[in-house]
Amino acid sequence: MEQLMKILVIGDPTVGKTSFVHRYVNNMFQTDYKQTIGVDFALKVIRWSDTQTIKLQMWDIAGQERFTSMTRVYYRDAHAAVIVFDLTKRSTFDGALKWKRDLDSKCALPDGSPLPAILLANKCDLLSGERQLQLSEIETFCRENGFIGWTEVSAKEGVMIEEAMRFLIESVLAKTANSESAAQTVSLTDDPAIVRLGAVSGAKNKPRRGNADEDDEIGGGRCAC
Repeated sequence: MEQLMKILVIGDPTVGKTSFVHRYVNNMFQTDYKQTIGVDFALKVIRWSDTQTIKLQMWDIAGQERFTSMTRVYYRDAHAAVIVFDLTKRSTFDGALKWKRDLDSKCALPDGSPLPAILLANKCDLLSGERQLQLSEIETFCRENGFIGWTEVSAKEGVMIEEAMRFLIESVLAKTANSESAAQTVSLTDDPAIVRLGAVSGAKNKPRRGNADEDDEIGGGRCAC
């Protein structure tokens, strides 16, 4: 069985959306990407199981203000979204709310529910010294604005890219499952959830389960929303 998924990648300019897509699709990183004009596309084919293949269409949407009038067209028929911000620039964290509201106002799943969206805090490899954004602040933001989870990532180093996307794909499969048994097969509680990284503090990047009342220290892995 082959399944097509359209995944939106949105966020402010220069947060690393194109780097994220190239790292995930091609396992490559460059320092000289050209600014995205309108939208770019990438395709990744995943052998999900012995009987299921997933074709991911990654829509890398330009972050410049002049392109926001086109987002309704770009968002059409999407299955999920990745919203990216730059951990070293607080303004892009504030911009993530604008993108989430734009997404929720312009598209939804066939049942009327919001698209599953994860929040990715990119460029964790650049953080040093005191953090500009506290983990609790990101977690509260994520929970209050309907994200299904969040994690720190590094497109440059390839940190938590595969794990984040697997989590998102599983959430889409769970949403579209046609029976209770199929939903159990892809249940998000059966696998380690998306996590907060310990890369900044030097802890190992090992995902593990948790809940909102546990493991609040940096490096504790859990679903943040």
